Amino acid sequence: MSPRFTLYGCPNTRSLRAAWALEEAGAKYDYVRINLFKGEGRQPPLIDLNPGGKVPTLRDGELTLTESAAIITHLGECFPKSGLVPGRQHRAERAAYFEWSFFVMSELEQPLWTIAKHRFALPEKLRRGDIEPTAAWEFQRAMRRLAGHLEGRDTLLESGFCGADILVAHTLAWARSARIDGGQPALDAYLERHWHRPAAERARARESKEA
Repeated sequence: MSPRFTLYGCPNTRSLRAAWALEEAGAKYDYVRINLFKGEGRQPPLIDLNPGGKVPTLRDGELTLTESAAIITHLGECFPKSGLVPGRQHRAERAAYFEWSFFVMSELEQPLWTIAKHRFALPEKLRRGDIEPTAAWEFQRAMRRLAGHLEGRDTLLESGFCGADILVAHTLAWARSARIDGGQPALDAYLERHWHRPAAERARARESKEA
């Protein structure tokens, strides 16, 4: 029997977040590598599933889901024992999960993606190198809020590791690889602790193997 889930991904992209969540949940899944750097995002099979031509894209039976935070949340709901998403009986923790997930996507990641777009993703004629200092300032501001929340704690939620920690850790690793200084060295321990979780290691190995 084929696995319930199929993940369309590409190494060194946000698809690692989805693979990490699948590994945390102990889910069986097929991995279809999409070489974005060769234009495969604009070709079948991905373009037929995701008109945006982006990864991660997850197939769960007849359901197709895009956006990394949505995928992690869906997997947390599918596998409640994983702890990726607090259960509905834990109202405050569940609300905090959503708060921090949305914070990552709208505040923490957004300036990094702005920098990346103007470094290499946009058509060359549309790139503006002078926007980088502004985006870096935005990132540092978001990092200060994150660092303040994490002071004296190991995870975003009091109940422990959750899907929002995947989003944060991946975004911090992204900033490190892009050499964008967030100005918060105190978060290094947080990143190292979660980046080397067994499920994260398995996810990176899976993407590397499929590549």
